[in-house]
Amino acid sequence: MLDSIYVGMSGLISFSQGLSNISNNVANLNTPGYKRTQLEFLDLYYRYSYSGSSDQQASPYSQGSGVKTGASLMNFSDGEFRQTGNDLDLAVKGNGFFVLRKDGETLYTRAGQFEVDDNGFLAAKDDGARVAGFSGGGLKDISVSGKRSNPAQATRNVAFVNTLSTSSTTFSVPDISVFDSLGVEHKLTLNMTNDSATTPGRWTLTVLENATTLTTGEVRYSGSGAPLAGFDTVSFSYSPGGGAATNTVTLDFTGSTYFSSSSSTLSVGTRDGYAAGYLTKTTVDDSGNVVLHYSNGQTVKDSRLALAWFSNLSALQAQGSNRYVVFGDTEKLVGNPNDNGLGKIQSGGIELSNVDLAQEFSELIIVQRGYQASSQVISAANEMIQQLGEIRGRK
Repeated sequence: MLDSIYVGMSGLISFSQGLSNISNNVANLNTPGYKRTQLEFLDLYYRYSYSGSSDQQASPYSQGSGVKTGASLMNFSDGEFRQTGNDLDLAVKGNGFFVLRKDGETLYTRAGQFEVDDNGFLAAKDDGARVAGFSGGGLKDISVSGKRSNPAQATRNVAFVNTLSTSSTTFSVPDISVFDSLGVEHKLTLNMTNDSATTPGRWTLTVLENATTLTTGEVRYSGSGAPLAGFDTVSFSYSPGGGAATNTVTLDFTGSTYFSSSSSTLSVGTRDGYAAGYLTKTTVDDSGNVVLHYSNGQTVKDSRLALAWFSNLSALQAQGSNRYVVFGDTEKLVGNPNDNGLGKIQSGGIELSNVDLAQEFSELIIVQRGYQASSQVISAANEMIQQLGEIRGRK
């Protein structure tokens, strides 16, 4: 009967540890990237006795020694994605952990709450651990330092679209924006004159800045209304002054047409060149590219995030603050999102914990009943010992 007390005590200890595991899961219900744990229960060693003439043929009587707790097994299934509106809040959909580095230690996490720190590095908000990128087969810190501005680019190509009407004698396209090498915007005017009476499908043109003529030229169209090769572009050397460099500007009419219509609608379709800009925000696309957005409308893809995955997830050991380290034997894959089976990035939100509250409450009832039953076993064994003592006392 003393054995029964010790067996019951092992149940009390194990179920109390199970309750601690459940309480930790419930407490981390809203912790970003948290992975629920399941506590193992293991039976203790057995003692056997046999009846009969031969131990090999006898039916054994086994007596267990109770229960103990084993490992806490983590469930690494994806948690729910929740939008936060923060461009640098990231989540991994599928396989992968973000790679963080701090004080010479490499850590792994599913909680992607990042920011650009004062030194220009992409880092975790809570402790400043730097987020690693993957390039050229190795890890490197991701930094936007030195990339907070985007230099101006002079306009080199202006492409026109839509139609020149056969009924039009002249047509003008005003306020054509072009940029010089210093990023200064200039307004040009394109004046066109229908010269089809001299040469079928021919339009002469003049390009002006204010009252200054920059160049003259011509474009020609075939009978089908398409521009003729060799007569579909006009290039000129543009010297805006003010310290800006001279560059060649090409007017491209390959996207325009010439046919009978009520009026001409020729206009600028696309144009390169832009003013200098400053960094306005930093985002990450689903392939892990860090995208820099500038005030001049330009975007630049910079570094690419690293993700890590492990053949044996049980080798990961939780360190708190949503971080893991490699503690056991496992093969590690490090790469970029969307490559080699690694997951993709979801930006503008976080991955919530994968704790199922209904399941935890069910586990809680089982643990509570198990604890209650173990305490009843101890009480019953104690009463039996007391009864045995009373019998011996009466003798």
